[in-house]
Amino acid sequence: MELVARRLDSLGHGGRAEINISVPYATAAFSRLDSRRPGYPEARERLAQRGFEPIIRPVGGHLAIYGTGDLVIHLWGRHPSSRLHIRERFLLFGDALSRAFRTLGVDARIGPVPGEYCSGEYSVNDSGRAKLVGTGQRLTKDGYLLSAVVMVEPAEPVREALADAYRSLCLDFRPETVGSVADSVPGVSAADVRRVIASELRALLLPATATLASVAFTSTPARLCS
Repeated sequence: MELVARRLDSLGHGGRAEINISVPYATAAFSRLDSRRPGYPEARERLAQRGFEPIIRPVGGHLAIYGTGDLVIHLWGRHPSSRLHIRERFLLFGDALSRAFRTLGVDARIGPVPGEYCSGEYSVNDSGRAKLVGTGQRLTKDGYLLSAVVMVEPAEPVREALADAYRSLCLDFRPETVGSVADSVPGVSAADVRRVIASELRALLLPATATLASVAFTSTPARLCS
């Protein structure tokens, strides 16, 4: 979170655009809305006991959980009018992730699964039945940040933990909607998923003056970091 804040701030001072794909700590990422619910202290404690470090992320939505076998993607860049093309960026980003999963054999689609955790219009799912990726976007006066949490490792531990925490928060949730790439493609690794995602994002962000992608993103993130 501190890295992202620094990078976003740097966009106003000539900072370089970047794609960052990393393996996270075991994390329980609550929203500020979650932190105001009566069941938040109980949910926080239950997840900490399961080994997920509770944090409050500075965006909307609801609780998301991810572990050391999953991936977190951040893509930020400069844009003179960042509030333009918000939907287009979401769709282009989600489509790139979906294409990456399809190369691994997943029937990946954009859209929410009814009853999913932290429901989002631009989630990426497998066959319309299980959520694989949650996406988000933040804007500043100088640019944008697109983020995604990719569930790679088998989902059962996260499924159980989310069910427990959502009960404490009194939020509707269907545990069977929690999916992962490894559940869809047994044997796949985070390294495999990172490789195909990096390839698709690079292709999406190559300079192409007349395309919607170049208008929506403006600043091409040329550097890929781990």
